[in-house]
Amino acid sequence: MPSLRSPAAPAVSDPCVLLTGFDPFGGATENPSALAVRALHRERIEGRRVAAVELPTEFGRARRVLDIWLDQLRPELVVCVGQAGGRPGISIERVAINVDDAPMPDNAGIRPVDEPVVPGGPVAYFSSLPIKAIRQALLAEGLPAEVSQTAGTFVCNHVFYGLMHRLATHPGLQHARGGFVHVPWMRGQGQPSLPLETIIHGLRVLLHTALACRQDIRLAAGSSH
Repeated sequence: MPSLRSPAAPAVSDPCVLLTGFDPFGGATENPSALAVRALHRERIEGRRVAAVELPTEFGRARRVLDIWLDQLRPELVVCVGQAGGRPGISIERVAINVDDAPMPDNAGIRPVDEPVVPGGPVAYFSSLPIKAIRQALLAEGLPAEVSQTAGTFVCNHVFYGLMHRLATHPGLQHARGGFVHVPWMRGQGQPSLPLETIIHGLRVLLHTALACRQDIRLAAGSSH
């Protein structure tokens, strides 16, 4: 994945997608979010090149690293990816909340309790991804998927909220859309799990759908969400 020391800004004629994952945390040696986004680095999807970046699983620092890449790349679309062990499929997150409340220390030993991500910021931000269209596309590929109503209060939500706040308030990024998705454990980490190749395929489907659909679908009354 790209080095922070020499980020390569794209040409104006070369729009890009920024895709982020996290380094391992909680004693794990691998994180499927980082492995999956790394596999998509430099692919071209819907005419846009993918730039994959690994974020540290650390409050504060993860947002600072993300902000560097947002400023350098000025992406059209940003999808941040995290691991959610225990979830059976790919979870497209609907909302980020302005709360850091860590169930365990991050990789720097920091454990905030009931602190705002952005002091004075809005209570929450909604994803600007077409979350239901993405879910439908994933299910059509035979992949387990759901729209999730919570990204938790650990570093994943911290980054999700920080991303949406940055997109909403930075004049050079207000053209961009963004959101967050959780992937399950990969095989060998625990159950339920998915093969890494399936997670990679799911992210590729997600990006195709997010780029092709600027407006989300509306499900009929009584349909599953």
